[in-house]
Amino acid sequence: MKIKYLPHTADIRMKIEGSSFKEILAAGVLGMANILKDGACNSKGIMNLKVEVAIEAADKTCLMIDLLSDVLSHSYTSKGIFCEIYFNELSDNNAIAVVQGYRTNGFDEEIKAVTYHEAQVVMNKDNRWETIIIFDI
Repeated sequence: MKIKYLPHTADIRMKIEGSSFKEILAAGVLGMANILKDGACNSKGIMNLKVEVAIEAADKTCLMIDLLSDVLSHSYTSKGIFCEIYFNELSDNNAIAVVQGYRTNGFDEEIKAVTYHEAQVVMNKDNRWETIIIFDI
């Protein structure tokens, strides 16, 4: 799994890469958590906050953006940072999963939205899954 933050004028642009679709979804959740709170998932503390997410979408790209948007929403409503995701079901356009994390007393960065701009989940020339995600801050 590889996460790389790229320069962008007013937003945060993140490129993620992995050996499977599941891996880049997990990288997206982890990368977003670390934007909300720098280093939030570096030390494994007690992950006592769990939320189930269920997403249906037209394709893999929409599934990823919708999943991250749902996790972001849960971060704000539960005042939590979600570092891990465990899938009960996963297909090209359906995901049922549990995200796990912990409550926090605040965020370092506010993410307004996970955007579809530049997002396209593809298999690259090295047979690895990748996409770019832009977070509106």
